[in-house]
Amino acid sequence: MKITELLTKNTILLTIKGNQKAGTIDQLVDVLFNADKISNRDEFKAAILKREEQSTTGIGDGIAIPHAKTKAVKEAAIVFGKSADGVNYDSLDGKPAHLFFMIAAPDGANNTHLEALARLSGLLMKAEVRYELLKATTPQEVIDTINQFDKEDKETAIAGNKKQAIVAVTGCPTGIAHTYMAADSLKAKAVEMGVDIKVETNGSGGAKNVLTKEDIENAVAVIVAADINVEMERFKGKHVIQAAVAEGIRRPGQLINNALKQDAPVYSGNGSKSNQESDQKGSRTGFYKHLMNGVSNMLPFVVGGGILIAISFMFGYNSANPDDPSYNPIAAVIKAIGGDNAFALIVPVLAGFIALSIADRPGFAPGMVGGMMAASGGAGFLGGLIAGFLAGYIVLLLKRLFAGLPRSLEGIKSILIYPLLGIAITGFIMHYVINNPVSWINTEISHWLTGLGTGNAVLLGIVLGLMMSFDMGGPINKAAYVFGTGLLASGVFEPMAAIMAAGMVPPLAIAIATSLFKNKFNEQDRDAGKACYVMGLSFITEGAIPFAAADPFRIIPSVMAGSAIAGALSMAFGIGLRAPHGGIFVVPLVDNGALMYALAILIGSVVSALLIGFLKKPLKA
Repeated sequence: MKITELLTKNTILLTIKGNQKAGTIDQLVDVLFNADKISNRDEFKAAILKREEQSTTGIGDGIAIPHAKTKAVKEAAIVFGKSADGVNYDSLDGKPAHLFFMIAAPDGANNTHLEALARLSGLLMKAEVRYELLKATTPQEVIDTINQFDKEDKETAIAGNKKQAIVAVTGCPTGIAHTYMAADSLKAKAVEMGVDIKVETNGSGGAKNVLTKEDIENAVAVIVAADINVEMERFKGKHVIQAAVAEGIRRPGQLINNALKQDAPVYSGNGSKSNQESDQKGSRTGFYKHLMNGVSNMLPFVVGGGILIAISFMFGYNSANPDDPSYNPIAAVIKAIGGDNAFALIVPVLAGFIALSIADRPGFAPGMVGGMMAASGGAGFLGGLIAGFLAGYIVLLLKRLFAGLPRSLEGIKSILIYPLLGIAITGFIMHYVINNPVSWINTEISHWLTGLGTGNAVLLGIVLGLMMSFDMGGPINKAAYVFGTGLLASGVFEPMAAIMAAGMVPPLAIAIATSLFKNKFNEQDRDAGKACYVMGLSFITEGAIPFAAADPFRIIPSVMAGSAIAGALSMAFGIGLRAPHGGIFVVPLVDNGALMYALAILIGSVVSALLIGFLKKPLKA
């Protein structure tokens, strides 16, 4: 299929009005809708914007390729748009975009459609194509230019010259545009540098130009420029350069040079690297990855169970107690579900999934058992963390010890040896070594926090507030959140209240700032700011990330200041929160005054908003 079967005269817009991204997208979507290519304008636009949230489709060199694959598309189509003055499109090179190709692919797009769309992405990497399109003054000239350069791609293989041969894999979440642009950018630069290259593309139509075992063996190194998971085990023993798909588009020369120099660790399978330097680096990122695997799987139990416990308190704090006058059977059931069951699984699930991340499935059972022993033995959340890492590395050790068993006994390892010895060794260590000292530490921490004077409590609130807003969902934010949730099980509720108040501030501050200081934000930012009201009230700190990323030196210090104030005030007021999530929906359920808690959040948000308004410069007219 030729590209111009999808790009027709009635889907060409030669004069885009305005210079803002949102307005440009609206105009291109309107062209598709008026050409009867999409059935639902709003649904298609939502899919386009969702793709933009993953990463900008403004790839630089004056080009933007917004694209989506959705059931709202009646038939595959391409819209071409041109702006003489340029559009502020958040492009990778920071420059305005002049040429736009909006790609609409139906859910059932066939391979011929996808191949044509892929070729279009490749064409736009050629400077002569861009030049001719910028000169075009009529739809026919646009069609003629595309037809002139539209050629079928053919699969290639690399030569056996190991000194100058490399292989690459590209892939992006949608698999329509960036996948092929990165591939063509790498191939064009390789030709320029006199390097043999074969690039496998992982697009919507499946993997194309698939690398063979011989290709990989002949290559001096491998480039993986992808934002999706790709098959990595085949690269075991090769130097592997890993980068985002955008790096393949923008910096192909650097990636190829690194590959030729073998300036990358050797891939040794299962995500690890073999050289010493990368082992040290990987151990740091690996620890965090294992911890976050446990935390992310634990959080649904924390959030669901915690909010159910908070709901039961609406009937009275003692309404689950049959001996109390406020007893309510519904409240008792809700508390039993949330507290006696969901909350009881928090520590075992945390430990189990940490061990799973370290040692794969054989680590899960020892981790769960170790976590259960930590919970029942008083070691609590901290004990669960230790149990998870302990079980995971014990199973890894067992795998090494039994690596020499005959292949005929391979099956018996996972069903007998690893669970039996893993559970037993982990259990003995937890019982005799870990539980008692960690239980004592937990008790002392609880006593210290419960007995904090006002001054020390305020200082703790400031520290937690700064942590929550420093990276807004990153490791420091998560560390503060995990600290608070861990204390809930020990009956200490004030830090969790400070943490949630501080976490609500960044998006609320952004929302207020975009409403009060309209001359300092463009139309797109003001629209996004409205959504931050909802995210802030729902305790979704990550809502502020796009603004922080765009202007970190003004936004991050501003929101940190407001979060620190909110956390400090919450601790000073003695507010306790028994639910680890919920935002505005659980504010009425806090201990010691919902109004004072709301006031702490409001003051922190307003302070941050004023700082943002003071620090940001007005937009140029």
